[in-house]
Amino acid sequence: MRVTKEKAAHNREEILTSAARHFREAGIGATGVDSIAEDAGLTHGGLYSQFGSKQEIVAEAVRFALAKSKRAWQRTAQGKPGSKVLSDIVTYYLSRAHRDSAGRGCLIAALSCDIAREPAAVRRAFTSGLRDALELLAGLMPDETPARRYEEAIAAFACMVGGVILARAVNDEALSRRILKSAARRVERDAIERRPIRRRLRASARTSPG
Repeated sequence: MRVTKEKAAHNREEILTSAARHFREAGIGATGVDSIAEDAGLTHGGLYSQFGSKQEIVAEAVRFALAKSKRAWQRTAQGKPGSKVLSDIVTYYLSRAHRDSAGRGCLIAALSCDIAREPAAVRRAFTSGLRDALELLAGLMPDETPARRYEEAIAAFACMVGGVILARAVNDEALSRRILKSAARRVERDAIERRPIRRRLRASARTSPG
């Protein structure tokens, strides 16, 4: 029976959702195509009617997951000032809930080490998604020049990703929580301290007596 365009699009999304979750939970190398197909409710042949190889699945799943994360951040940003958005993103990203849900969490924190060993097509998809995340974060940074905002976004996100990776890796719950808390405090403190001087002076004037 011929598959409609709508059904094919649905099947493709199911495959990518399943693949992205399995890759984040078990790693790219440890995830077989059969497990992705079964989880998506498809046969092996049905999966390969959509994608020509596992590498193609990996590249598209990376692109799919990172685009989904970008949309989630954009929804977080709606109707809020930049400082509040940044605080909300950092608070969730460096939370125990995110730490404990690798399969549904940020692909960058879950798969950066795997991606470094993948072919160029996969790394291109990853790099494009990472750039999108950095551009979004840069728009929330308080520095006055675009170049400085981008640099601060890189530093902040590196701290956030590294914090999640370390918090997941250790087998000491107290240390894991401390890593998350310390990373969050550093990112938010740096953002506050780097507010342009004129903004800090205006804020100080508003709170000064008299």
